[in-house]
Amino acid sequence: MVKEKLIHRILGGLFDVLTSRVFTHFVWWLILFVIILLFEPEGYSMGFRVSNALLLVVFYMGLVYFNLLYLIPEYLSQKKIFRYFLLLLLALLIATPIRTLLFYLKFNPYPELQMEITNNQPEQYIASFLIVSLSTVLKIISDWLRQQRKMNKLITQNMQSELDFLRSQVNPHFLFNTLNSLYALTLKKDERAPAIVLKLSEMMRYMLYESNEPQVELKREIKYIENYLDLEKLRHGPNVEIDFELKGEVEDQKITPLLFLPFIENCFKHGVNKSLQKSYVYLKIKLEKDLIRIHLRNSIPTDLVPGDEDEMVGGIGLVNARRRLKLLYPGRHNLEIREEKEEYIVNLTLFLNN
Repeated sequence: MVKEKLIHRILGGLFDVLTSRVFTHFVWWLILFVIILLFEPEGYSMGFRVSNALLLVVFYMGLVYFNLLYLIPEYLSQKKIFRYFLLLLLALLIATPIRTLLFYLKFNPYPELQMEITNNQPEQYIASFLIVSLSTVLKIISDWLRQQRKMNKLITQNMQSELDFLRSQVNPHFLFNTLNSLYALTLKKDERAPAIVLKLSEMMRYMLYESNEPQVELKREIKYIENYLDLEKLRHGPNVEIDFELKGEVEDQKITPLLFLPFIENCFKHGVNKSLQKSYVYLKIKLEKDLIRIHLRNSIPTDLVPGDEDEMVGGIGLVNARRRLKLLYPGRHNLEIREEKEEYIVNLTLFLNN
């Protein structure tokens, strides 16, 4: 156990180092050093060639970090583009002759190199300009990527907050309706009340311990739906015909918990519960590999419970469900809700995988 923790700590520290900005800069300068060393003239000692490459890298480091730490944040980032390029050009005009002088003095024992460094000043300006320009481009790209990551993180956090809020509304909504019905049954001393309490406790166990996960097994969600429909059968008795049909094999698919509940609940809230006549709810779930098809129908009440003439459809449940589908399955679902002469129909097609 101690050894595993030590290995984990070492690997974690190594990952932090490899992903740090200092390490990234070190790698870039090391690559530049190797490139310069490869182009050093042959016929001289390795120590002489290495010292030349190191001196040139130090010179470029001064230019690059002057650009990254001063010119870009003070001028380019502040949209002072003309001043930025003016000062950058001035820095190159001052720094390149200094570089020429340093190497001229260093090459004192080698007149041929002194002549070469003196004659190659245009190439030195071009090389300095290209390296500093590359640092500017990389800085712009790096800042843009960092900003995108921040925006994506903020969007994800906002979406998660909204999803948590929407999910928190599902459970109380269902529980409120069920407890109201249970209260009515207990007042009547209805013999169905104990069975409803037992079924409700089983459902609450799922809601409390499993539905808080981002995804659950599809078979557990379907079992929850079956329990919900059984509970409604106990509540309504023979006055309501409830039919559930499942087609296809339930395998190891995953799904967002309580995603279908608002649609099913809406059938009872705005259909069955408002009706004084015999009514029905039909639910069909068809599984096709990573595709789920939901077909839901419920009767439209014509003989309404007194006081329920208004607010026949809608409510927070459907608004909640639509929003969750949009956030969790963008471009991967198709929802159709329509009202016909005698019934409401919901068709939902859901693609479980991207």
